[in-house]
Amino acid sequence: MNFAIAVKALIIKEGRALLIQRENDRPHKPGQWDIPGGRLDHGEDLYAGLRRETQEEAGMDIEILAPVDLHHFVRDDGQQIAMLIFLCAPKSKEVRLSHEHKAYKWQDISDRSGFPTWLQAVLEIYEKNHLSEVQSV
Repeated sequence: MNFAIAVKALIIKEGRALLIQRENDRPHKPGQWDIPGGRLDHGEDLYAGLRRETQEEAGMDIEILAPVDLHHFVRDDGQQIAMLIFLCAPKSKEVRLSHEHKAYKWQDISDRSGFPTWLQAVLEIYEKNHLSEVQSV
C-alpha cells in the first residue's frame, strides 16, 4: 500500500499564521500556499518529524502546543496521506525558506481569503475550539 503519515505546523504569532509558497517546479501542488510540514520518515516520532520538517522548510524552531485537526486524502500521484495538523508557536523570529519554497507571509487569520480552502476549515476548528487561548510563548 502506498501510504504515508504527514505532519503540518499551524504557526500562529500575534493573530497571524505563517504561510509558505511552494516553488512552481514542485510535483505536488506547485506554486500553492501551504503551512510548513511534510511526510514522516519510517518510524519517526510525530513531534520530532514536525520539528524537522518545519526547520527544513522554514528554518524555524517551534513549540508544539496542541493538535488541531486530521485530514486524509490521496495525492495526485496516488499516495494516500494521513495528515495531522498541530498548533505551534515560533521559538525563532526569522524565516529561512528551503529551495522548495519561493515566498512566505504572515497572514492575518481573520482574512480567510489569503488561505488555501483546506486550511480555512482548519482555522475554523482552531477558533471553534478556542485554541487561540492555548499560549505559552
